[in-house]
Amino acid sequence: MNAFLLQYLPIVIFLGVAAALGIAFLAIPAIIAPKSPDPEKLSAYECGFNAFDDARMKFDVRFYLVSILFIIFDLEVAFLFPWAVTLLKLPHAAAAYAFWSMMAFLGVLTVGFIYEWKKGALEWE
Repeated sequence: MNAFLLQYLPIVIFLGVAAALGIAFLAIPAIIAPKSPDPEKLSAYECGFNAFDDARMKFDVRFYLVSILFIIFDLEVAFLFPWAVTLLKLPHAAAAYAFWSMMAFLGVLTVGFIYEWKKGALEWE
């Protein structure tokens, strides 16, 4: 039975080291960090706007539109890198299909980008 349990010793050591590092990474900053925050740092901050009293107050939606556009195009780049790496390893017929599928995906994103640009969604006044 001891030989069987010794096989799990590296896992137990790994979990112990991970737990110790996690606790250390939480405790050390709490001990050595400066503890004199100013009122500006303690004030509420939400999405680029100062905190306000009424939740029904009107606000500018362009901030959210630009952030959503950034996320969309950031994800596009995240999809392009693995696609480009695997494209070279595919057989010819599958590579052609993958290439034209990605071109259709990029075409849809380009049409959406042009639409947003023409509508003035990227203009910040």
